[in-house]
Amino acid sequence: MTATGPASARGVNAPAHRLGVLGWPVAHSRSPAIHNAALAELGMTAWRYQALPVPPELFDETTRALRDSSFAGANVTIPHKRAALGLADSASDAARAIGAANTLTFAADGTIAAENTDAPGLIEAIGGELAGRRALVLGAGGSARASIWALREAGAADVAVWSRTPGRAQALARELHARAVAAPVASDVLVNCTPVGLREEPHELVQLALTRERVGDYPLVVDLAYRPSATALIDAARAAGARAVDGIDVLVAQGALSFQLWTGRKAPIQTMREAARTLDAAASAPARRR
Repeated sequence: MTATGPASARGVNAPAHRLGVLGWPVAHSRSPAIHNAALAELGMTAWRYQALPVPPELFDETTRALRDSSFAGANVTIPHKRAALGLADSASDAARAIGAANTLTFAADGTIAAENTDAPGLIEAIGGELAGRRALVLGAGGSARASIWALREAGAADVAVWSRTPGRAQALARELHARAVAAPVASDVLVNCTPVGLREEPHELVQLALTRERVGDYPLVVDLAYRPSATALIDAARAAGARAVDGIDVLVAQGALSFQLWTGRKAPIQTMREAARTLDAAASAPARRR
């Protein structure tokens, strides 16, 4: 297969092709596991993908240093997605419309290109028809931006947004033509874009202004947060008989799109999914609990 991304200029097995994920925190990320599994599956032995913990005050400096070293690209997660768009020399129409980027590509000429694969990744993970559906997005950060835009592009009839910081929800709703709400409202689709659920803690649903009973009001629940055990939101959705899409499914879908941008190779999605699930299973084993 002929590569069309950065790999085509340097050769699939050229030395020191590095990729990573920029975030703060980022230790929880499954991205290194899924991307390194994909690279191994395709025999791209000179490539590797790593976690890059970077505080906000060092984001610009660190990202530019990656560009100037041996990195071909990087994913971007909380809290850097808006900063990533602002840093880039160019951006896709989708990234500009969303106002955030989760994928940066470092070109041979030293420029940085921004893309947003969160939006198509969400729609890919959900599958099915979203036209005419009502949706509720929880959160007002970069992932929420991508989710609102993606749902509207997919034809959702109404997209409401709720945040624990009402002013942020109102500003985001105005910008992306959604509807800010003071409390979660009944919808066909619920998408959690907050960090709640990344770690197990008491009262997770309370932090989302929900109860286990209320979760049952949503036929489809998507939680972008993920951890070795099911989040409280996913657990409540499954208990209620709702369709539940967890953060791993969305992570793999958006990660596969980023992988193809950087390498020009079709991502082995099943390999990526198995790598993430295997890691979660190992972390959940009693002997490995921390």
